[in-house]
Amino acid sequence: MSSDDERSDEPGTGQPEQLALIRETVRRAEVPRAKPRTWRGAALAGKLPVARVLVNKGVLHLDQYFDYAVPEELDADAQPGVRVRVRFGAGGRQVRGGRREGGGLIDGFLVERRATSDYPGALAALAYVVSPEPVLGPELLALSRAVADRYAGSLADVLQLAVPPRNGRAESRPSPAPPPPPPVPSPGPWERYAQGPGFLRALAGGEAPRAVWTALPGPHWPEEIARAVAATLASGRGALVVVPDGRTAGRVDAALTALLGKGHHALLTAESGPEKRYGQWLAVRRGSVRAVVGTRAAMFAPVTGLGLVAVWDDGDSSHSDDNAPFPHVREVLELRAAHSRCAFLLGGVNCTVEAAQLVESGWALPLRPDREQVRIAAPLVRTVDDGELARDGAARSARLPSLAWQTVRDGLRDGPVLVQVPRRGYAPRLACERCREPARCRHCAGPLQAPDRQNLECAWCGRTETAWNCAACGGTGLRAQIVGARRTAEELGRAFPDVPVRTSGRDHVLDSVPGQPALVVSTPGAEPVAEGGYTAALLLDGWAMVGRPDLRAGEEALRRWTAAAALVRGRPEGGTVVVVAEPALRPVQALVRWDPVGHARRELAERAELGFPPVSRMAAVTGPPEALAAFLATAELPAEAEILGPVPVPAAPTGRPRRPGDAPPGAPRERALVRVPPGRGAALAAALKAASAARTARGSGDPVRIRIDPPDIG
Repeated sequence: MSSDDERSDEPGTGQPEQLALIRETVRRAEVPRAKPRTWRGAALAGKLPVARVLVNKGVLHLDQYFDYAVPEELDADAQPGVRVRVRFGAGGRQVRGGRREGGGLIDGFLVERRATSDYPGALAALAYVVSPEPVLGPELLALSRAVADRYAGSLADVLQLAVPPRNGRAESRPSPAPPPPPPVPSPGPWERYAQGPGFLRALAGGEAPRAVWTALPGPHWPEEIARAVAATLASGRGALVVVPDGRTAGRVDAALTALLGKGHHALLTAESGPEKRYGQWLAVRRGSVRAVVGTRAAMFAPVTGLGLVAVWDDGDSSHSDDNAPFPHVREVLELRAAHSRCAFLLGGVNCTVEAAQLVESGWALPLRPDREQVRIAAPLVRTVDDGELARDGAARSARLPSLAWQTVRDGLRDGPVLVQVPRRGYAPRLACERCREPARCRHCAGPLQAPDRQNLECAWCGRTETAWNCAACGGTGLRAQIVGARRTAEELGRAFPDVPVRTSGRDHVLDSVPGQPALVVSTPGAEPVAEGGYTAALLLDGWAMVGRPDLRAGEEALRRWTAAAALVRGRPEGGTVVVVAEPALRPVQALVRWDPVGHARRELAERAELGFPPVSRMAAVTGPPEALAAFLATAELPAEAEILGPVPVPAAPTGRPRRPGDAPPGAPRERALVRVPPGRGAALAAALKAASAARTARGSGDPVRIRIDPPDIG
């Protein structure tokens, strides 16, 4: 075995002395006979006898390739991209010549065949080839390496996310022949956007436009995605669409099937099961299917001739992977668009700050409707102050002010009414009692909290605040409110006893409801689609949504509200939305005007002024206090790096597997935020990765966890 440090990527011409040494090593290798397809002979592969292997070890100091000898009997199957088993690890006995005997077998990917190795010692032999199916192509390998470098992770960890587990039965079945390209579709509902037809023409013509698409509310967006995919397929290229969950994937899947018929696309979701999912993935890799719709893991799908990558609702937390190195779908698809020179489409009824930055920087162009189309498609939005809720006598029976009560009663005459309530666990941050502006630290602008209900401290840098006053109005009073929502369904049932009440939430999520009068109580993200659309929607407890201790609280509240309101009928059909929240709050005003783009642009400008992501790049480093302090002391961070904290963080949730950086149960943990200005993100990731690799190589105590661009820094 040898390291890949400082070696050429070009195969050598071969050296007789080295080839003799390799043959002698293979001749003496002893592999247990109980293992299938083990090497026993004395012959070495005649051509390219060296295999460069990526072993399945996620530790950073082993994030490199290792060389193995290829026995003659494995020559035909040991091709680049296949899965292999090799001997690796400290459990073996080191012998003369550098060969390791008795080590354990470990999975790996054969990356390359070479004529020689620059390792001066003897090489161990490949144990066997798991399958001759090449699952790791050059494009997927290059993308995975780019993702690993961006997120300060290891290539092996990324490949764990990119390549699904093998299923022998699925692998043994041949994939069908690819269907011919479909005809160029008509614009259809894309006509509602000024640039919509032109975007489809560019896709059908083989071009690579990049767009941030603010979709109109209503039921047409799955068809619009399907037509963009069809236009790309008509150009002879492939398309990839990533959505937050299986329910959304099902809607796009149905739209594609209705437009193109079966056989043109694959559906990659966890609900499919391992065998079916792997069979679909193989059909994509073999080129039998050139369009993919799927959830998060589909962002790595090996689509042949990729012409379009699309992500829907990039602000959904499901797009951020919880496994190291924690990649985000939006960022991975941006890398794919750049590497493959293909089209890029980021869509949603809302607009994230990151999407606004793509437009602001000129990397992508806006694709949005004019105000006349918005007035037709969006419902009427009305507001009720949550202070008025407490004063209104009509609210006592069901926590509904008079306006909301009347809206529900009128809506139930023609169809279902949606009621959105915050899920359990929404806890607001502190805010000014007078103007409701979030209370922020004067040093780093992080959110203030009161852990002991007396002293204020910053949740980011840990500094204590003794004389806070509001920067907006000068007020000195603070407000915090936690509104419960568990009994909402029961209260509404008592308020409207003759109307059926249905619930949709974490324990039981409804896909759809009939278009008959009913009250549908749902937590954010679990709203079912109603046949014909909801007649009205109530967005309750707005303060609990906006007041969360998170930098993205306002953006996330608006995203949740627009997602629910988009299911309501348009204003010409009588659709009405009532949001119970302070009318002066920025997200509430954006909802009333239905202006998510304007809200995102203002948030982006504010973050640029304060140095917040995505304008800056940030990393969260978490671990036990001593380990975290030692890590930060030894890391060679960029000169511009600013360290915020460390501050204590809550213990890991019970029942969840421990991860690097998690302390033992009951042990304290701390987190530090490392911030760098624009253009220094790659240097920050490289420095953190090098420090972590050096620490694991030395075996220095407890590990720390690194997360680049954490989605939640509240």
